[in-house]
Amino acid sequence: MKLNAGDPPLKGIRVLDLSRVLAGPFCSMTLSDLGAEIVKVEIPGSGDDTRAFPPFIGGESSYFMSVNRGKKSVTLNLKEDLGREALLRLATKCDVFLENYRPGVTKRLGIDYEAVKKVNPGIVYCSISSFGQTGPYNQWPGYDLIVQGMGGLMGLTGEPGRQPVRVGMAVTDIGAGMYAVIGIMAALWAREATGEGQYIDVSMLDGSVSWMTYASGNYFATGKNPPRMGSAHPSIVPYQGFEAGDGKNILVACGNDRLWEMMCDAMGLTLKADPRFTSNELRVSNRDVLIPLLEAEFRKKPRDEWLNALKKVGFPCAPVYLLDELFNDPQVLERGMLRELDHPTAGKVKQVGPVLKMSGTPCVLGDAPPTLGQHTEEALRELAGYSEDEIRVLREKGAI
Repeated sequence: MKLNAGDPPLKGIRVLDLSRVLAGPFCSMTLSDLGAEIVKVEIPGSGDDTRAFPPFIGGESSYFMSVNRGKKSVTLNLKEDLGREALLRLATKCDVFLENYRPGVTKRLGIDYEAVKKVNPGIVYCSISSFGQTGPYNQWPGYDLIVQGMGGLMGLTGEPGRQPVRVGMAVTDIGAGMYAVIGIMAALWAREATGEGQYIDVSMLDGSVSWMTYASGNYFATGKNPPRMGSAHPSIVPYQGFEAGDGKNILVACGNDRLWEMMCDAMGLTLKADPRFTSNELRVSNRDVLIPLLEAEFRKKPRDEWLNALKKVGFPCAPVYLLDELFNDPQVLERGMLRELDHPTAGKVKQVGPVLKMSGTPCVLGDAPPTLGQHTEEALRELAGYSEDEIRVLREKGAI
């Protein structure tokens, strides 16, 4: 499809989205931000699991609304033959099919890749699951907590001598959604060259393992498991968080010896000349001596006073924000990362804005997250070619 100036890059791409909860919806919302039309298929009467997750705004789940803007909601009962038939008719008009059922479910329902490919040979079909479609664990139930534990993240996260800690957000879900976006866009590009669609198998565990990068490199080199170090770094000191005098936290990143000297000067520390700390190698070796000295220093003044002193000389530092500070930060606001949409029942709904900033084909902020089944008749009529009488029959049979 030819794009006009200012059109979003995925304009003209249509996604049939059977996913729910987080990984798949994050993927399809990102595709929507890039201009794709998203037809979200939900269970009649209940919909996406997260529609029932509190807290609620005007009767709508804040969780659901956080990852479902820019989508059309269609309700189909896929346990009914007529519901599955309607889904396959919709699939003939789509470029992408996205699902995150447990492996094997789509085959039992008759909506797996082979079934959809028969009606639409060019379809890009993407499955997201906890452990992937193959392997001995493919049938295990998995959530972000499970995958963070098995994928290496929790083993690295937490304070020394204490239990592993889950990363605060469901990062393996979101990471799988991001990998799905990458795979879908690559498959669409390949289809341009070959005319063929393909199947994409995205695993949350694979994604977590892929993030081990330098941690795995260190393990391969030494055979030793890296220790949990809180916010500290195994190879750079100081490179971590400290509690300031007002109880707030500040992060400092001494990536080289010049920065160490800069930090000492800005804070008025005599430690710069101490022979135990004059190089990063020495600071790493003497970490147990240096860190308590710095902890005592940072407690002498409030966080923002330290930040001002360090920023004045160009030293890399930052506050540890809670969300009330994050969404009032001028950089976050200037970058359009806090947006608002008008929702038919919830009123003004705040949203995290699109990440990608593209000069020629900018992202778009789609319509408000849909109410359950809001677009069922529209999609069946306009995309799948159903008549009003056929839609009435679907309702009578409990297929929508």
